[in-house]
Amino acid sequence: MSSAPYSVAEFRRRAGEQMLTIGDETWREHGDSLLNPAVIPHLEGMKLRDAAVLIPVVDDGEEARVIFTQRTATLRKHSGQIAFPGGAVDDEDADVEAAALREAEEEISLDRRFVEPVGRLPQYKALSGFSITPVLAVVQPGFELVPNPSEVDKVFDVPLSFLMDPRNHERGSGVWLGSERHYYRMPYEGHNIWGITAGIVRVIYERLYA
Repeated sequence: MSSAPYSVAEFRRRAGEQMLTIGDETWREHGDSLLNPAVIPHLEGMKLRDAAVLIPVVDDGEEARVIFTQRTATLRKHSGQIAFPGGAVDDEDADVEAAALREAEEEISLDRRFVEPVGRLPQYKALSGFSITPVLAVVQPGFELVPNPSEVDKVFDVPLSFLMDPRNHERGSGVWLGSERHYYRMPYEGHNIWGITAGIVRVIYERLYA
């Protein structure tokens, strides 16, 4: 008997399968890279710092949910934007999984005892100077979230089924550093998920559910 398509069991299975086809250059083939191919040579010439974000998929029966944060308005970069828990990989971090788990604990007090990393996505190369590895994870119920007020204004979740429906993947554009850039946006109940975060969601869809 197959699992419900948007359950954590099915998410875990698909996450593991897609790991078999990740290569060093796979990031060029997905999401924002396809929307902005002219940016790829510029990104390849940049010295990027390693970062990691946690994609926390909560076990909620047949309809898993994904945790997001809204950054505080006082942060110097990306203030007020929707994000996944994450940040730069420190020298003390054993790997990107350790960095993502540490950041989730620091930002929203997500106890790693409830979190099971189940895969990675191709790195997301950002013009802001980071090479971001999204760490796919299953989160078991029973956790308590407490936003760090210096970094996170609020925490909310979105059904995985909504995020994996391409009909909810709108496209927008704007001028950045003198050139037009295209991006995905996924409005949900007053939350405007866009930019890097929406780009990563799009890659989850393309690699796991398309």
